[in-house]
Amino acid sequence: MFKPWGWMYRPTSVVGWAVSLLVLAFCVHVFLWVDARSHSVSDTFYGVFPFIVPAVTVWYVVAMRTSCRRG
Repeated sequence: MFKPWGWMYRPTSVVGWAVSLLVLAFCVHVFLWVDARSHSVSDTFYGVFPFIVPAVTVWYVVAMRTSCRRG
């Protein structure tokens, strides 16, 4: 589903792209929702942190576990 690309992973299949786009859409949605209700930059950061960091961490673990390492 993913292939190592430097210190990150890039999707190489339809499922990999779907997972990546779903995580990206979730992160954008959470950011826009929290930002609309925030009064400052720090409010936004504190609001999105508990959602975006775990989502990106899960994406990274999925990418790491399903990567096709050759070598």
